[in-house]
Amino acid sequence: MDHPTGNTQRIITIAARMGYVAKGVVYILIGGLAFMAAIGLGGQRGGTSEALHELAVKPFGGFMLAAMAVGLLAYTAWRIIQAIFDAENKGRGFKGLCTRGGFVISGLIYGALAINSIKLLLSSGGSGSGSTQSRTAELMSHPGGLIAVFVIGVIFGFVGLRQWWRAWKQSYRKNWHTQEMPAHQLHIADVIARWGLTARGLVFLIMSGFICLAALHTNPQRARGLGGALETLADQPFGPWILGVVALGLVAYGIYCFVNARYRNVNA
Repeated sequence: MDHPTGNTQRIITIAARMGYVAKGVVYILIGGLAFMAAIGLGGQRGGTSEALHELAVKPFGGFMLAAMAVGLLAYTAWRIIQAIFDAENKGRGFKGLCTRGGFVISGLIYGALAINSIKLLLSSGGSGSGSTQSRTAELMSHPGGLIAVFVIGVIFGFVGLRQWWRAWKQSYRKNWHTQEMPAHQLHIADVIARWGLTARGLVFLIMSGFICLAALHTNPQRARGLGGALETLADQPFGPWILGVVALGLVAYGIYCFVNARYRNVNA
């Protein structure tokens, strides 16, 4: 497929950078609230919906929700463009098509989060989308739903492992304009990226386990989202310490998204 040029590429660049900023804000909210809970300063061990609810009740919450919705819709558009134009040269082989399909799924997830932001904005902080358990139960009620839930759990597991692989191999660097980054800045970005990717990988693997168990036991109440994964960490021995480290890791992932907004190659 022909690649966009000129004004179209500039629009794509702006949308991608806006999207990474919005995604970063979401993770900083989640991680920051979880860290506050870990050290006993209030906060909450919640996921994306809870973070948006917290944002909605803050001063200028409506404005911030509107900005988040725009940014998340921009991120959705960028992910779909990545898949269509093969912006990262993944190719048309099986692995490449799976990766590009993953871009679409990622985009749709953040698109749903953008819609949730809009619903919160229109309802002045009312309830957003349903819980992980209710969405799992709804999916299970359809023919083939159990298999679909299990497959989703496996996908989450692969996403988690891929985060760890990227942290270990530092493969995220391939997407950065590293020549524009001073050596000390690149070193700091590496530390932030590896911590963030490792923490995100861990919570995705925990979510994967719960979702797969929900399918195997035909019990949607076993499914857990990001908030449930953080709750699980908090319930372990030395839970507050573990939660604190992972929560700061999610904040680091948010900052990593900001680095992507500035230095990532977003040419379609």
